[in-house]
Amino acid sequence: MEKEGLNEQFRNRTKSLAVRIVKMYVQLPKTDEARIIGKQLIRSATSSAANYRAACRGRSKAEFFAKMSIVVEEVDETLFWLEMLEETEIIAASKLIELKKEATELLSVFAKARSNAK
Repeated sequence: MEKEGLNEQFRNRTKSLAVRIVKMYVQLPKTDEARIIGKQLIRSATSSAANYRAACRGRSKAEFFAKMSIVVEEVDETLFWLEMLEETEIIAASKLIELKKEATELLSVFAKARSNAK
């Protein structure tokens, strides 16, 4: 697949993950801990999507590398908050499987892309 096609695919995947997480947030219990973790999760997921879009528009390799570093950090943080929801039993592990799988796959791809950009 050509580079622009891959970029579009991952722009869609990061945005889709962010949308799914926002929709999941609405379903969280109305407790302080669920809202705090949920808001952190929304911030990291939407940031990873926005920064990936910015990385695709990077004007130089250095700019691409810098933005991809943020993307990797934010996707990893997204995975952390999903794990927190699971381990604190705010959400059943079975309901997080697909979100965690997608975040893990994206993290792997973006970490490799960043590494190759060095």
